[in-house]
Amino acid sequence: MGRDPPVVTRLRAVPVPAALVVLVALSGVVLGRVYADPLLTRLMVGAAVGSVLVSVAARRLPSWLVAPLSVAALTGWTLLSLRLAASHAALPGGLGEVAVDAARNAIPRLLTAMIPVEPAPDTVLVPVVAAWLAGLTAAEVALRAGRVLLGYLPPVLLYGGVLYVVGPNAEPAVGPTVLFAAVAAAGLAVPGRRADPAAGDPVAGLPPAVRAAVRLRLVAATAAGLAVVVGLAALLAPVVAGQVEDRPVDPRRYVEPPQVESLDENPLIRISGWALNPDQRLLDVRTLAGAGDGGPPRIRLAVLSDYDGVTWRVGATYRNAGRVLPAAESAAGATTDTVRQEITVGDLTGRLLPAVPTPREVTGARVAYDPETGTVIRPEGLAPGLRYDVSSVRERPDLNLVTTANVPAGDAVARVLRVPDGAPEQLRRLGTQLAEENGAPYARADAIATFLAEHYRVTADAPSGHAYPNLTFFLFGPRNGGGQRGTSEQFAAAFAVLGRLAGLPTRVVVGFEPKADGPVRAADAYAWPEVLFEGVGWVPFDPMPRPDSEPRPVEEDFRPKPEDPPPSEVPAPTEEPSATPPAAAPAPGRPDRGPGTPVLVAGGVGGLVLLVGTALAVLAAMRRRLSRSRLERGDPGRRVTGAWRELTDALRLAGRPVGDDLAAEEVAEQARATLAAARASGPPTAGAAVSGAGVSGADLGGADSGGAGVSGAGWPDGGVDGGVGELADLVNRAAFAPGSVDAAQADRAAEVSTGYVTALRAARSRWARLRWTVHPGPLRWRR
Repeated sequence: MGRDPPVVTRLRAVPVPAALVVLVALSGVVLGRVYADPLLTRLMVGAAVGSVLVSVAARRLPSWLVAPLSVAALTGWTLLSLRLAASHAALPGGLGEVAVDAARNAIPRLLTAMIPVEPAPDTVLVPVVAAWLAGLTAAEVALRAGRVLLGYLPPVLLYGGVLYVVGPNAEPAVGPTVLFAAVAAAGLAVPGRRADPAAGDPVAGLPPAVRAAVRLRLVAATAAGLAVVVGLAALLAPVVAGQVEDRPVDPRRYVEPPQVESLDENPLIRISGWALNPDQRLLDVRTLAGAGDGGPPRIRLAVLSDYDGVTWRVGATYRNAGRVLPAAESAAGATTDTVRQEITVGDLTGRLLPAVPTPREVTGARVAYDPETGTVIRPEGLAPGLRYDVSSVRERPDLNLVTTANVPAGDAVARVLRVPDGAPEQLRRLGTQLAEENGAPYARADAIATFLAEHYRVTADAPSGHAYPNLTFFLFGPRNGGGQRGTSEQFAAAFAVLGRLAGLPTRVVVGFEPKADGPVRAADAYAWPEVLFEGVGWVPFDPMPRPDSEPRPVEEDFRPKPEDPPPSEVPAPTEEPSATPPAAAPAPGRPDRGPGTPVLVAGGVGGLVLLVGTALAVLAAMRRRLSRSRLERGDPGRRVTGAWRELTDALRLAGRPVGDDLAAEEVAEQARATLAAARASGPPTAGAAVSGAGVSGADLGGADSGGAGVSGAGWPDGGVDGGVGELADLVNRAAFAPGSVDAAQADRAAEVSTGYVTALRAARSRWARLRWTVHPGPLRWRR
């Protein structure tokens, strides 16, 4: 018989390459379901077609030439894909800069990107390269080696990897999976070349006996293979069917999203610093659309939902996002309008990106976004001159619905209803009083805002702080002593805490309230509270007093019961931590043979002593390393904080732990009293005395130490000059004015802390000093 025409021959070579292209392209279809638009799918389809066509075109070339040719083509297609993605995402910079950034950050950004993912250079690089390599490997194995089934392995692995990456972020890919299996089966069923009739019977020409034996073996092998396939199907089918309804694991849970520093986690503490520098130029704003008649809208910097009794925090989980951010449903009855602004960063630092709530599109800056709070960050940090455009959907709730709306409850809002333990009794009584006098949720919120606005004064020089003691002093402190006045930090924080005590879900927002387009200065920084209402959403409240209004005394509307004695003067009962008793050695048995009882006892005791000695040495070394790390490493603020922790750990080791509700000055006073009491109990041992050196009362804080004179008594001073009072002042500056502590002050803090710890330890017995050195508490105490 004659040969097939060339056209027929070429057509017979088409099914397998076409099947490989479709199999690889289907991975792009599945992965594209979590992307914002079809650009990624198109790029992966192009990679599938290009990789297979290169292998088909180079089929007659030596195999060692195919890989370099395909890699060259891959490089060209990848650069084209990056250029298209960069243009699509409107990213600045040249192709080289974009390619380097994508190669460095492709995998982490892909796994931390927000769904839907915007096709950008760093989010398309890995899928495009993976699709090309899968197509190249599959074509070489299936076409050149003739192993079609083995050639399906790379597309199958790629498809499985795509399903894993998509995880629970899209609907099950039933259609593409069925098509994948059908195309794979078709590629195996269609012959690649015409069968030779002469070779139709593989045993033709063999002797009858041999032919019969070969055919018997073929039948037996076929039956055995069929039995194995049926058995595996019967065993695996129930397992596979049981997994169909299970929700797949999201691999993104194993990747840490972008993080922020403490300055961005709690921007509320920056309000007082901005109030003292009102002319500082933080931003420049130009409203392009949607300003309305009321002037420039309020700009939001961060939403703080978590409060632990000391600090309000953002508590956000940021995901890398493209230009378009996920849209949230607007509340029923609310009116919305779109606001578009061009913002240029001035002296504003950190990573938080200001925007009118709620942002929907950001161009000119790569951002990460937390959909729950609506907070946006720039992972690389802000820089002077950074310019970006942001479009936001501003929502105005229907006030008629707010006045009659209820507030939600349950686990879904437990985060914004939580009142941490340790709330002062006066604070609780005020919250209860305001709640009892007003029934409806809106009436309660309005009553709290009115109470704060009518009884307190706004001052720019009020110290920062919103912990329970700070709020108690702000609400109930004497006016002539600095109480009942504060910045918007204290007003917003007090409203939020009182609201939660009254059963309202609240949060604190930090932002800016510019008066007009143009510069946004530090004087425009502002904090305000918000309350969540069912069917309405988050509604802002204004607890700030009206300009030129004279506040009424708090005693006119709230008369707290006197507390006798004051809590700060009652020492909390404490117990000196005791060392863990060593485990008793097990009683020796009665072996029938081997070493005698004395030998076993001696060996056991020796081993136990060696083990305990080693453990004590390791604990002492770890304690020394912890102290060096605290006092010598990190920036000056961190070293000052470390010195303070050394002092508070020493008080705890001495059996006088300090409470979380005490201010730094109160802790310093307790430290002085503890040292005086320790020295009054008896003189130090001879080994602990240092002749010619003493610590005076002034060294320990510049205040009277209660008559327990220590100068000239032989107590080691460790170089203490300013004392714990000075250290308390430094730790306050490090906490509430970050960056204001220099290296010399950090050295001074370490000197004072070391001197105090040395003096307090020397006042104890020899056994207590040894136990002090190896006590494991400072290694595990929460800091």
